[in-house]
Amino acid sequence: MPSIQTALPPELANNVLRLYRECLRRARFIGHRQHNTELIVSMVRQQFKKHKDETDPDKIQKLKDDAARGLINHILYESEKMTGRKFTGSS
Repeated sequence: MPSIQTALPPELANNVLRLYRECLRRARFIGHRQHNTELIVSMVRQQFKKHKDETDPDKIQKLKDDAARGLINHILYESEKMTGRKFTGSS
């Protein structure tokens, strides 16, 4: 199964630290808009800390895919709000 990370720039998708930083940036952005920045940022940090000692390459790839999927979903959501066009689903 191909990685969902192919939708992200390779310099972001192939580097866990950069992926983590981008997730934190998005968390701060969402939190600022919803007035719960600390909660959302702490949730992102918890997920990365929870798996920081993972050594299984397949599991690491799945975790990175999950993080990438979250970023992509947020980007699509923001794009839909800005343009008024729906990019996902069949509505």
